[in-house]
Amino acid sequence: MKVGKLSTCILIIILVLIVDQASKIYIKTHFPIGEVTRIFGWSWARIHFIENSGMAWGWKFGHDGGKIALTLFRLAAVIFGSWLLVKFAREKYSRGFMICVSLIYAGALGNLIDSMFYGMIFDKGYHYDPVIGDYVDQYYSGVATLGSKGYSSFLRGSVVDMLYFPIISTTYPEWIPWLGGKHFEFFSPIFNVADVAISTGVITLLVFQKKFYRKAGELQEPSQPETYKADIS
Repeated sequence: MKVGKLSTCILIIILVLIVDQASKIYIKTHFPIGEVTRIFGWSWARIHFIENSGMAWGWKFGHDGGKIALTLFRLAAVIFGSWLLVKFAREKYSRGFMICVSLIYAGALGNLIDSMFYGMIFDKGYHYDPVIGDYVDQYYSGVATLGSKGYSSFLRGSVVDMLYFPIISTTYPEWIPWLGGKHFEFFSPIFNVADVAISTGVITLLVFQKKFYRKAGELQEPSQPETYKADIS
């Protein structure tokens, strides 16, 4: 096993988790939900604090049962990913490939922490209301505090998102059928550091897949087979 390569993976995972969790905890304990703040006064770069009960980029995933199923799936994926990281290191995959896998793993783990524990350690959060059968935030006023009183239970925490970059905000030309006059925005999803790590790892793997999927030593010239003299005695 390449110990140095695996150590690099562990370092990347730890750094991503520190930045991801520090940014989420800071936003959650300093901003009321829905708060929008421009970064350096730019209109296209904002902190927009929201929470979601589902997948990356603010996508929702069904009701309370779907939320628990998604969290358990994330947990299983992280456990499996731990085994894969060690396996890839032993099989001498390229460093670039290992870095990408580490980013994806760290991002998945970062959002998993939110889903598993945030409902237990914060007193306010986006939570499931069984009366209306949906996730609500109407009881979420003020700024959340970190403590022993949770807004939900294990596996039911909501993921904190805050990065919002509406680089283009305009309307479709009137001559475009069905879309004319409607609002168009790029880039509209609100996301977090964990989502960035996942997306960076996936996109880089897709772009450099031919290079990354080669294991160490595959490009070396094959050794010449030894020749033997026939034993005719």
